[in-house]
Amino acid sequence: MSTAISCTRAAVPRVTSSVARCRRHASTEIVQSSTAPSPRRISEALGVRMHRMLYPEHYEKKDEVNWKARGDVIPAPTRRVRVKKTDKKWAPVIAMDGVQKSLSKRFGIPIFAPTTPNIKKTCPHPLAAVTSSQTTLLDPTGARTRLFAKDNPECARVGDIILVRQRTGDPFAGVCINIRRRGVDTAILLRGQLTRVGVEMWYKIYSPLVEGIEVVQRAAKRARRARLTYMRTVKHDRGSVENVVRLYLRQKAALGTTEGGPKKKGSAAAAAMAGGGKKGKGRGKGRR
Repeated sequence: MSTAISCTRAAVPRVTSSVARCRRHASTEIVQSSTAPSPRRISEALGVRMHRMLYPEHYEKKDEVNWKARGDVIPAPTRRVRVKKTDKKWAPVIAMDGVQKSLSKRFGIPIFAPTTPNIKKTCPHPLAAVTSSQTTLLDPTGARTRLFAKDNPECARVGDIILVRQRTGDPFAGVCINIRRRGVDTAILLRGQLTRVGVEMWYKIYSPLVEGIEVVQRAAKRARRARLTYMRTVKHDRGSVENVVRLYLRQKAALGTTEGGPKKKGSAAAAAMAGGGKKGKGRGKGRR
């Protein structure tokens, strides 16, 4: 590294081009003129002195006047950390166990290490843990989770006819046109028809109000879309699925009676949908 820094700029000739047009011959010619600015007269010793004051680590001191530049390269100085004076009353506290010595000496007061463990070590994925615990609480058997799991080959897909039974109210059946998988908030969108009017209902599969979910009829082939919103048009509307659900409930009731299975809640509503309710006494001519 050079011992001196040139504080003067080199005299670079400025080349200016001027175009002189000849009026008589209508031609152009380039005329170059060089002008050199006057150099700044700054003492060279002043530049050396300024550089030595800014970067003293690059110089070696022979005596009070003469300085010699070093040949090796010295790294830049590290940042100095201000260390506050520690009060005598904190000295025994800083010497105790559980106190961070380096930080305490730096700030001048005792700084204790955290006693509680870090949440990242005890539970690295808290959201997944909460979702798993809530799913286990709302679906102890795991039947609904398997019914809408993507890795299950027998899972429910869009295009299937699904029947949903609730604790309060009549069951609702329709074509599944959307499945929104959001962990505990997983929901399905069913499109049916009531009194010849298209109706769409969202149902959350883990809701405590939902008593049961059954796949009445599966689609003939896998749908090529994740959301069958085109079924809202008149051309692709499935219409009422009441006949399909009624046939399914009759077959299920016949199998249940032959096997002697217990009746579930909501059987009256299902029987009403299937058309198998008890008929009342009609008022006819033969009545006395």
